[in-house]
Amino acid sequence: MPTDEIQTEHPSSDPHANDAAPYGGGDPYADHLSCDFPFTELVDLADRRLGAGVIAANDEFFAERENLLIREPAVFDPERFGHKGKIMDGWETRRRRGADAEHPFPAPEDHDWAIVRLGTPGIIRGIVVDTAHFRGNYPQRVSVQATAVEGAPGPQELLADDVKWEELVPPTPVRGHAANGFEVSGGRRYTHLRICQHPDGGIARLRVHGDVVPDPAWLAALGTIDLISILNGGMYEDASDRFYSSPAQIILPGTSRKMDDGWENRRRRVRDTNDWVRFRLPAQGAVRAVEIDTACLKGNAAGWTGLHGRDGDTGEWFEILPRTRLQPDTLHRFVLDTEAVVTHVRLDAYPDGGVARMRLHGSLTETGAAELARRYEQAGG
Repeated sequence: MPTDEIQTEHPSSDPHANDAAPYGGGDPYADHLSCDFPFTELVDLADRRLGAGVIAANDEFFAERENLLIREPAVFDPERFGHKGKIMDGWETRRRRGADAEHPFPAPEDHDWAIVRLGTPGIIRGIVVDTAHFRGNYPQRVSVQATAVEGAPGPQELLADDVKWEELVPPTPVRGHAANGFEVSGGRRYTHLRICQHPDGGIARLRVHGDVVPDPAWLAALGTIDLISILNGGMYEDASDRFYSSPAQIILPGTSRKMDDGWENRRRRVRDTNDWVRFRLPAQGAVRAVEIDTACLKGNAAGWTGLHGRDGDTGEWFEILPRTRLQPDTLHRFVLDTEAVVTHVRLDAYPDGGVARMRLHGSLTETGAAELARRYEQAGG
């Protein structure tokens, strides 16, 4: 949760204790409460770039459900109004009412909901519900459920009586104009998530952090795959520098669209040092070809790069690609003379600079395939 204490509901407590102060002008984020949880370093399973989407909502009168998954922070224009009222950058429902004049407030069980298809199935480790700019119109409480339904089910199928939704976050008070974080325990694999607002209100952004758990049968059917892709279970572990943009973006699908859609570090001034980023494969794999792309990085691409790998957490690092000159805004392809069997790789940038994307083409070894199948079954796949 945000760093300041959240007020839980109690008959004697102020029901507006979690409100943010009205916007007073200037920087709209100046009084925004952020959260700092280790799980935010993990993949956002609800990233649109991975194929996530908000496929249904019971109400989106004031602001569309799709805004929940926009990558950029929510924007706020105090002068922007439309035919339905204030235009907000988030998902906002109308005000719920009670049954009649004698009961004007909604019933305790009343709530609004939206269903999110995760971009790739995985184990959810933490959720961020950001109510940025929703100061007095945020939900009093939120809850989150998740389910695993393979294929491409539509809203009707997901809302069918035979679909089991498991509660990840019980109805919990949240703050207005704040990033509300929730750690999630358990090790099950999910494909869809349902976010609920109790009883109504607005949420600016939703992030669902966790571990990708790919289907081993699908990877086996593909044969040669990108062993480091987030979609296939590759994971960023650590880096020397994350100053301008996240190195996790190096293993996103697709091509970089702009300069910050990759990894760019600050200018290195200490001689005889270099920048680096380390990744973990979904399981042991045999790499046969490598792609390193500097798309959109023209005056700030890495000058040279090298690639090392190791087999196991304590294995010795060995050279996969020697130090090689890179061209700016260019896709570089390398076919290896001998396949490299690895579980981890380290990409080095000399002396500094950016890399947009990296692909490791190959296949899982028998050992790696067996390990991935075991994890898949343990996660309920």
